[in-house]
Amino acid sequence: MSTAVQNDTRSVMIVGVGGQGTLLTSRILGGLMQENGYEVKISEVHGMAQRGGSVVTFVRYGKSVAEPIVEEGQADVLIAFERLEALRYAHFLKKDGVLIVNDWRIDPITVVTGAATYPDHIIEDLEKKYRVYKINAMEEAIKLGNSRVFNNIVLGMAAQHMNFTKEQWLKIIESKVPPKTVEINTKAFLVGYEKKD
Repeated sequence: MSTAVQNDTRSVMIVGVGGQGTLLTSRILGGLMQENGYEVKISEVHGMAQRGGSVVTFVRYGKSVAEPIVEEGQADVLIAFERLEALRYAHFLKKDGVLIVNDWRIDPITVVTGAATYPDHIIEDLEKKYRVYKINAMEEAIKLGNSRVFNNIVLGMAAQHMNFTKEQWLKIIESKVPPKTVEINTKAFLVGYEKKD
């Protein structure tokens, strides 16, 4: 494959814990990119999603995309729905990549059982090495009256660092979420999209 085509490919990685909406987020992203004429490849790595384990989704798009998997050091944008997941996968970011992190803690089973300790100062440590944008999306979602839409708040913040218009994002969200939740999901997205860090 020519270098020109390789350089054209952009990679987004979404990481979280089972039940946080990583798969819906990847479908919104994939739909947005397809709608705008890109070839898209999505790869979902579920892990132990149903038990609160890591869920990782890769979304790659460009004129021509060879493979769906994002290698270490390749992600342009890393969207993390939980602090520890951000720490776990930050090394996938490019040098000039952007890390969007939901400032929220979910203890993995190893911490719950006492076999491990949840690290302190995760975001501060990440900020020493990466371009980090953080938001407590759960808190913001609760203010909107629906904690389940926190993932679209995080996505809205990530959208500030991607080359699509607000209208393009809102159109695809409307088509991907259940009809009765369009209004709340739109509001959630705009909370993140309009947040200044």
